[in-house]
Amino acid sequence: MTTTTHSLTSATPERPSAVASYGHTLGLVGIAIVVAALGALAQARPTTGGSLTSTHASALPAYVSALVMEALLVCYVWAGVRKRGVTLAALSGGRWSSLREVMRDVAIAIPFWIVWQAADGLADAVIGPSNAKSISVLFPIGWLEVSVWIMVSVTAGIVEELVFRGYLQRQLAALSGRISIAVLGQAAVFGLMHAYQGWKAVSVICFLGALFGVVAAWRRSTRPGMIVHAMADIWGGWLKGALHFPY
Repeated sequence: MTTTTHSLTSATPERPSAVASYGHTLGLVGIAIVVAALGALAQARPTTGGSLTSTHASALPAYVSALVMEALLVCYVWAGVRKRGVTLAALSGGRWSSLREVMRDVAIAIPFWIVWQAADGLADAVIGPSNAKSISVLFPIGWLEVSVWIMVSVTAGIVEELVFRGYLQRQLAALSGRISIAVLGQAAVFGLMHAYQGWKAVSVICFLGALFGVVAAWRRSTRPGMIVHAMADIWGGWLKGALHFPY
């Protein structure tokens, strides 16, 4: 059966139609498990200085690897949904049709980003200190690395919201008939994909992923989440340090 853009918007939020086969979705979960295992191995690998890598020299290769992985993820999702006539734009909630829509999503994204930062800090306080290897050694230095980092951040914001909140959350809602299960399920898979940051970070990211899922379900769009996601990665990995922000 072919699912059109119209059917995406007309389906009830309680039980939306699936946009790909469930075997395809199981494949995405399998990819997440493999990525989580590789991330856990990276955390367990002996390094000096308590960092994920011993030197900063691997930063640019890591950025390029991240871009390649994001491209493969979105291609995988596209390959699954196109068989049912669904577009990536439809998964995101549709393209902007006016400046007013852009401003509305930005207006939603700004307070959501503040809530994210507060929730991130609260989760850190509740969970306590982590003994995981730090990823700060990979943060950008110099204009070239900063430029690529921004590119990675924007790409991650678009792709990960599309994949997890646009695709996976919808698939889980179609399978379970409950948006709460869909939000929590995609958040768990999203968190696992960040195992390279340590298990405390996975817990925090699962929580933040659930917040993204709630906003996506509320707005029936991933666009506000894309903006916030990109902003948060740019802020946390570069701008916060560049501005010497105290916390």
